[in-house]
Amino acid sequence: MEIGFIAVLAGVVALWAAGMRVREAAIAVVRRACRRDELQLLDETVLLERMRPVRDHDGRMRWRRVYRFEFTRRSERRHEGTVELIGPRLVALNLEMDGYNLHEERTTDSEG
Repeated sequence: MEIGFIAVLAGVVALWAAGMRVREAAIAVVRRACRRDELQLLDETVLLERMRPVRDHDGRMRWRRVYRFEFTRRSERRHEGTVELIGPRLVALNLEMDGYNLHEERTTDSEG
């Protein structure tokens, strides 16, 4: 019974640690996009919105995560964006605001 509990606990810790690495990758992607488009990432963070298991282009099970974040242009108003990753790989980035909509999408086949 103790071994089972330890195995489950180790699995939970591993999932949490992997999630933190992917979250950091999402923040890095958003920071680069904001810097490139002269936007400001507000609160310097992303929030996990959805998570579901999917198969990557190699057929391996991965987590598809969608993170939400807020940004501004010239400190006018807060706008929302999303970044979507399969494992640590970028799938899509959406930045939407009045008169401006950036949607970048990468297929899983071009990931690596």
